[in-house]
Amino acid sequence: MNQDKLYQHTQKQRWKFLLFLFAALIAAASLFYTNYLVKSLSKSERTKAEVWAMSTRSIMTMPDVDDQFISYVYAVRDSLSIPAIITDSKGNIIFWRDLDPNKTNIQEQVDSVNNTLEYDPVYFEKQLARMKRNHAPIALPLDTGETWSVYYLDSLALRQLRIFPYLQLSLIAIFLIIAYTVFNSIKKSEQNLVWVGMAKEAAHQLGTPISSLMGWLELVRTKFDAEDDSSLNEMERDVKRLEVVADRFSKIGSIPSLANHVIYQVIHDFVQYFKVRTSEKITFEITGDKTVEAKLNIPLFDWIIENLLKNAVNAIESEGKITINIIDNIAKEEIFIDISDTGKGMSKSNFDAIFQPGFTTRKRGWGLGLSLTKRMVDYHQGQIFVKESELGKGTTFRIILKSNLRYEPTQV
Repeated sequence: MNQDKLYQHTQKQRWKFLLFLFAALIAAASLFYTNYLVKSLSKSERTKAEVWAMSTRSIMTMPDVDDQFISYVYAVRDSLSIPAIITDSKGNIIFWRDLDPNKTNIQEQVDSVNNTLEYDPVYFEKQLARMKRNHAPIALPLDTGETWSVYYLDSLALRQLRIFPYLQLSLIAIFLIIAYTVFNSIKKSEQNLVWVGMAKEAAHQLGTPISSLMGWLELVRTKFDAEDDSSLNEMERDVKRLEVVADRFSKIGSIPSLANHVIYQVIHDFVQYFKVRTSEKITFEITGDKTVEAKLNIPLFDWIIENLLKNAVNAIESEGKITINIIDNIAKEEIFIDISDTGKGMSKSNFDAIFQPGFTTRKRGWGLGLSLTKRMVDYHQGQIFVKESELGKGTTFRIILKSNLRYEPTQV
């Protein structure tokens, strides 16, 4: 990767890190402030529980006083809304408040023997155990020397406040993920339109000089009586190749027409054209299944193979070998095309990055070849990825296409 692209990549990574750090600070500040509020309200509710307990004790132990003072104490006690239970020194429940009335009084009648209301003891045991886990008890000493214990639960508002920041941050995170996905999709769509426009314009601009070159070739053949001249024939093949390239660019952005082709034959034909235009020190080998078929668009598929072979050739510094292995995966009804070279290889950190537009390890590269290759593989409803690579030993790209053959399970 050249210096300018490396700088842009570093800047992009830095901005991502800063945005992530800023989001983490916001989340930490929200959790810290909510935790502060929860602690403050928790202290306030403990004070409420203490006041309620003392009010209840006063009502039970106060001597005869005027009705106005008794009404005041009752008003103070009843104004404190918090689930609570008071137990005596033996652990027996003697008072409670703000519990489920359907559980605390099962039968709306008075027991004639004990003169008490019937209640659900299991419900009380569960609530008491829950309160013991929630807060330390409040000791309430009496004049008789006995000590009551007051247990209580957090109010509904406080419990909701504890989970509110997590709920809030979760909703914000979901919103940001959706927003990022939408904006990223819009950005990619805009980039696609730019690529399509540039490709079609390039195809249009190439059309005139290509037609002119074909005319000049015919004129040279006629003028010098060179119908079978090998040099002119090779020039004609290259001009026709330019026509194919122009046709490729014109098809970008359009739905390609796919037809059944034998993969081995398509690759073999292209390799025969390609290898005579590369160094003699690089050998090519095609192995694997020679009959498997898939739906292909020949000009676009040739472009895929060309880009991968060019990358393989550039990775080989002096001499080496490029192998294309075609594998029929019968179980998944897929075709694997592995293109391996004996070049310099790459690090695993670049396995995904190499398919991003603008990413290149060459000083003069544009970083568009593999990005376009991935797009054309997508046109064929396939996949492409780096299967394996090792520095100094080579790289293997794998293309996965849907097989045109369908296999029915054998009946036993």
